[in-house]
Amino acid sequence: MGTGNRVAVVGAQGHTGRFVVDELLRRGFAVQPIGRADPLDLRDAAAVINCAGPFAVTAGPVISAAIEAGIPYVDVAAEIEAITDTFTRFAGAPIPVVPAMAFFGGLADLLVSAVTGGAPVDEIDVAYGLSGWSPTPGTRTAGAVSRERRGGRRVRFTGGRLDYYRDDRDLPVVEWDFPPGPRPVLAGFTMAEVVTVPSHHEVGEIRTYMSVAAARELASDAARGEPETFTVDVVVRAGGTRRRISVSGRDIYAVSAPLAVEAAERLLDGRNRSSGVLSAGAMFDARDFLDSLAGHLRLAL
Repeated sequence: MGTGNRVAVVGAQGHTGRFVVDELLRRGFAVQPIGRADPLDLRDAAAVINCAGPFAVTAGPVISAAIEAGIPYVDVAAEIEAITDTFTRFAGAPIPVVPAMAFFGGLADLLVSAVTGGAPVDEIDVAYGLSGWSPTPGTRTAGAVSRERRGGRRVRFTGGRLDYYRDDRDLPVVEWDFPPGPRPVLAGFTMAEVVTVPSHHEVGEIRTYMSVAAARELASDAARGEPETFTVDVVVRAGGTRRRISVSGRDIYAVSAPLAVEAAERLLDGRNRSSGVLSAGAMFDARDFLDSLAGHLRLAL
């Protein structure tokens, strides 16, 4: 088992990986960078953060190596199918495993958990108000892997379960009233919280929305330019009650670094709830976790 403060970063030279390395160094950690072609040796590490997508390919081997080394595992996956695989395959892992500890998947899960305390809910709406979204090559590759696995189907969370379905129509455009103001969004633009949130919340429906500006830029071949600004707005309904929470900030890739590194730090100092595979809101105190990121996210209740 690794000891000390050395954190291995798989995919350290990638776009998100570089942000993660910088955040680790800023917090005083030693970094063990591991490239895609490097041997996967975790014997000298105290924890590992996997930033190397597609996670359908990398997550299994890195988690297995972390189990062998006896160290906690964190990744920044946003691939719905890969995250589902992690929950299924490594449910009884003897180490803490936290998938999707990033902007997509982990952040919405923390927001939902902060307002529900784990109680059952009827409906959850998650709206992403991004000013744009110029994806990295890694994001494009991971998205292609997910689309291939779905075989042309779409995915949603309805009736208390994931549902893969076929529909050739365009996603409907609706208006979402974000705290900064209304913005057109695509309804049914499903992201990773349809796996992370139901992993520990009893919920009937999760509806997701993405700003039209971000979806259009995502569909283009433009190279990544200026970082996007964002608001993530979450509305939770249970019985006759309605609760709302949102965060805003800048650069969805950069903000994934403090999310992942904060998770690793808490796993190393014992501020986690269990071993095995747990999402962010199940593994950690969600409100305390969000409060710790005040320098990166503006939280509004």
